[in-house]
Amino acid sequence: MNSRLNDLFARRSVRAYRQQEVSDEMLRDILEAAMAAPSAVAKDPWAFVVVRNREMLAKIAEGLPNGKMLRDAALGIVVCGDLQRAHDQQLSYLLQDCTAAIENLLLAASILGLGACWLGVHPRQERVQHLRSLLAIPEPVIPIATISVGWPAESPPPRTRYRQDAVHRETW
Repeated sequence: MNSRLNDLFARRSVRAYRQQEVSDEMLRDILEAAMAAPSAVAKDPWAFVVVRNREMLAKIAEGLPNGKMLRDAALGIVVCGDLQRAHDQQLSYLLQDCTAAIENLLLAASILGLGACWLGVHPRQERVQHLRSLLAIPEPVIPIATISVGWPAESPPPRTRYRQDAVHRETW
């Protein structure tokens, strides 16, 4: 692993958190990083629902099969995309833009010493509806993912997942 890329390799999914608040300043920093992501034709179709309320985090976790860690996270961020704002109102562009924002958010959290975990929502309609009803998310805004964020109680080691067999040169 190239040591100049340590911040990338150190970003890991964190599922255990210490009971400590994340400041509004740090939250703004990670959201600002998320919104610095590229998007098709600079449409920036993303929107973020920040949830700190413990009861609401527990309710969100109930509808996400792998989301138990939300109960202990300092906060959850539901990343949404507004289909009307997406380039050509295309779902594919919306998904690409929102996932770029999610990766920026995850990297920023890691660089700042926070732990985070990406929980998929879209395209699972039962998860989309769960979040839509809990958080009053309007149509045509689509919840794409939920991110748990907090101070890590675990430290997975940096790693690469490079596979030579996934690289093709010039042709397949």
